[in-house]
Amino acid sequence: MNKMILPQPKLDHVTDWVFDLDNTLYPRECNLFAQIDIRITHYVMELARLDFTAARELQKTYYRDHGTTLKGLMHTHDIDPDDYLSQVHAIDYSPVAPHPNLVAAIRALPGRKFIFTNADAAHARSVLARLGGEDLFEAIFDIRSARFQPKPLHVAYEAFLENHDVDPSRAIMFDDLEKNLVVPHERGMTTVQVVAGDGFIHEQVDEWELGRGHELAHVHHITDDLLGFLHRLG
Repeated sequence: MNKMILPQPKLDHVTDWVFDLDNTLYPRECNLFAQIDIRITHYVMELARLDFTAARELQKTYYRDHGTTLKGLMHTHDIDPDDYLSQVHAIDYSPVAPHPNLVAAIRALPGRKFIFTNADAAHARSVLARLGGEDLFEAIFDIRSARFQPKPLHVAYEAFLENHDVDPSRAIMFDDLEKNLVVPHERGMTTVQVVAGDGFIHEQVDEWELGRGHELAHVHHITDDLLGFLHRLG
């Protein structure tokens, strides 16, 4: 992976550190989320009685239009979200390697640490167990905490900020999708997009999902090396 060389960020004002989970706390290159993505496609195939290609197209449409496929399916098919979440997260977590250096770097950050994810808390705990950071975060704000209103919807961020009494002017948000950083920027949070390394290609990932927020006002920092970024905080 080619690491980006970036200047040292000035984040002395930050007291609350907010991390997305999938493709952020672990590298997209391990393809853990690819397993979930395929399980979502099969869920849509069975529900809508579509072949793989048609189900895939419908899945991506829901994802783009509603923030998550789950939100789209709840809106159009009135599905049971608990059943959906249990099915799509029935995956092999072994591709996520222990990362004691990243865990130590996050632990050393001054202030509170949160996970803010469109997945559920059980999935987040499984990932954290693989990383070695089960006790690392003050809270996991998951899709149930947001009452199934996902990022990038404004209501999801407002619920997170209110529930945990976070001052956005003293908070930072890390996410792999630039669209999920629009509202944090608008609310006054510092934003960091965590991207895949140069040359990452996967047949399940559309180009728009890999977009880097260069020259976008709502993306303040971009890195393909979260540990390196945190180390540069000094």
